[in-house]
Amino acid sequence: MRNAKPLLFVLLSAALFGLSVPLAKVLIADVPPVSLAGLLYFGAFLGLSVFSLAGAHGNGKRAVYDKKELPYLAAVVLFGGVLGPVFLMLGLSQVSGSAASLLLNLEGVATALVASAIFREFTGRRFWIALFCMTAAGLLLSWNQEGGGFSPIGPIFIVLAMLSWGLDNNFTRKITGMEPMKIARVKCFFAGIINLAIGFLLGATIVPNASLLYAVLVGTFSYGVSYVLFIKSLRVWGAARTGAFFGVAPFVGAVSSILILNESIGWNLLPAFALMAVGSWLIISEKHAHGHFHGGTHHAHEHLHREGHQHGHLE
Repeated sequence: MRNAKPLLFVLLSAALFGLSVPLAKVLIADVPPVSLAGLLYFGAFLGLSVFSLAGAHGNGKRAVYDKKELPYLAAVVLFGGVLGPVFLMLGLSQVSGSAASLLLNLEGVATALVASAIFREFTGRRFWIALFCMTAAGLLLSWNQEGGGFSPIGPIFIVLAMLSWGLDNNFTRKITGMEPMKIARVKCFFAGIINLAIGFLLGATIVPNASLLYAVLVGTFSYGVSYVLFIKSLRVWGAARTGAFFGVAPFVGAVSSILILNESIGWNLLPAFALMAVGSWLIISEKHAHGHFHGGTHHAHEHLHREGHQHGHLE
């Protein structure tokens, strides 16, 4: 029974993050996408701050930044905290919650693609088969069941979000000497402030109401608490096992979207679900591990690709 707690922690972490998709889909009707991304990250910052004040997160790493790391930290905030969540919210406004949830699986592919193209890391045959499976699934999810044709705008936004988080994951590995919780709090704080400011400049108004509180609570639990639980499991199990179990999050999101949003199961959802499942398994079974935290639909979690690199999308 010694491993019961980390299993409970990672499954609850995955469930909380998976639930963020249909819950954010509900909020999109009342809160503009950019402002919603800011509120979610602000909520995540609150959740992480409470945990940080409890003093239970220290891991012995340094608490100050090296000047050489600042450009990478800025890139983490830009791609992971601003562009990623904004693209995701824009995509979520165009597609169903179940389709958006399944498309979140593309983040692992995007991370590996960036690592291969920019950082010259090796990608094996399983990865390219996984890429084919997930691309096919993405095409299926682009089919508009009501209009009877392809509607690629929403999926394209989500792919851009996954690419942004793929860059985020790779840049985060450049500041691995920093305490993960500190990186996460910095990222969430600036992401919340910047996205709310952009929303204001675009004419969005934040009215103190139930939707505002709802958005902050979703960010607090689906991003902040989810990340804390993920870290608790990570410390016992390590990246590989924790990341593998966290991989259920997109599928939790797809199922919960059907239940919460009362979405219909179209002819394309089940084959896309199967293709994403196969692609996820192929990526998990690769020989390299990496981790990341999505603050903007963001969630916190670690990925697995056993090919030889480990990094964090931690904040």
